[in-house]
Amino acid sequence: MSTKVLSVGGSIVAPEYPDTDFVKKFVGMVKKFLEENTNDRLILVVGGGGPARIYQKAFREVTGTAENAGTDAADWIGIMATRLNAQFVKASFGDLCAEPVVTDPTVAKEFTGRILVAAGWKPGFSTDNDAVLLAEKFGADTVVNLSNIEKVYTDDPRKNPDAKPLDEISWVDFRKMVGDEWVPGKNCPFDPIASKKAEELNLVVVCAGGKNIENTKAILEGKSYVGTTIK
Repeated sequence: MSTKVLSVGGSIVAPEYPDTDFVKKFVGMVKKFLEENTNDRLILVVGGGGPARIYQKAFREVTGTAENAGTDAADWIGIMATRLNAQFVKASFGDLCAEPVVTDPTVAKEFTGRILVAAGWKPGFSTDNDAVLLAEKFGADTVVNLSNIEKVYTDDPRKNPDAKPLDEISWVDFRKMVGDEWVPGKNCPFDPIASKKAEELNLVVVCAGGKNIENTKAILEGKSYVGTTIK
């Protein structure tokens, strides 16, 4: 049985409110993929998206906490948002996902269904890191990171018009770009703590735009795809 891990960004599951049209199409694609690939199973790690950012912003306004200040309180708020989104995704798959949502990747047990859904774990880690730990635990060699960006750029394209999209990048060069520190709510293609662990494990990470359902299916099937490969 081959295990594939997808880190499904909260920004595509619930950019502000749950995107029911996307989730319906995503669930349909996954079901079709599993029907056609009977030796595969999937682990889906779901992010916090809009609900996480909205509540973290509210917390900072109430407490006067700086936006770039990493605090356990802000992290726990984001973690709870991931768990709500993950429960929504798990329920949408019905009997295909038999086990409860995983909230600690280090104690996740062998699952009987074709799909396992996971959410945030504890402060200091994003769901990207949870995806890497689950890939290690269940023997997956690749993590597919689905977000609202199609490729990794040499710089933030919103701030630098000369930023170029990348088809492939090494872990050494990628980690120079994202740094080593995790800040709750920080927007980056793949979080710094997860990147360090992924490099240690020699994992391949594919960053791609999650809204493109057919592109995601192509990645799962090992076909040509649009995205950035980090290895």
